[in-house]
Amino acid sequence: MAEEGEEEMLGPKEIQETLPHRYPFLLVDRIVEMELGKRVVGIKNVTINEPFFPGHFPGHPIMPGVLIVEAMAQVGAVLLMRSLDARAEKKVIYFTGIDKARFRRPVVPGDQLRFEVEILQLRRQLCRMKGAAYVDGKLVAEAEMNSVVVDRDPAETADSPLRV
Repeated sequence: MAEEGEEEMLGPKEIQETLPHRYPFLLVDRIVEMELGKRVVGIKNVTINEPFFPGHFPGHPIMPGVLIVEAMAQVGAVLLMRSLDARAEKKVIYFTGIDKARFRRPVVPGDQLRFEVEILQLRRQLCRMKGAAYVDGKLVAEAEMNSVVVDRDPAETADSPLRV
């Protein structure tokens, strides 16, 4: 049972109800802890079947650092969307910046990434978060991320200007 301000674990169905991402770009498997408006912990199981491994790098598969940060941002987006009581069919979160990104260790097939993300600042639709990624308790990556929540208009095209 979740305490006040906390939610139960979220699986793939609940994550897909919250985020617009889908395979192969949905990079979070589970949410295991969440304090609305504060922090979240998410899991990504890294398998040899990931679509990026054949090219990064052949014979020496390593998860690209930018995808580790993307997965971290998706975990944070679940927290933000749930905290704002927003749904994927009505709202979308745009990544607007990455600061202080550091990659400490390679992530390889068989690893389980544990993302810990906290909200540093939330003002209306603008959010700043700090995240860290761990494998077996060891820090593999960290970053600060900025994002904005906007209305989702299916009639807009991808080349439309960002409206905030």
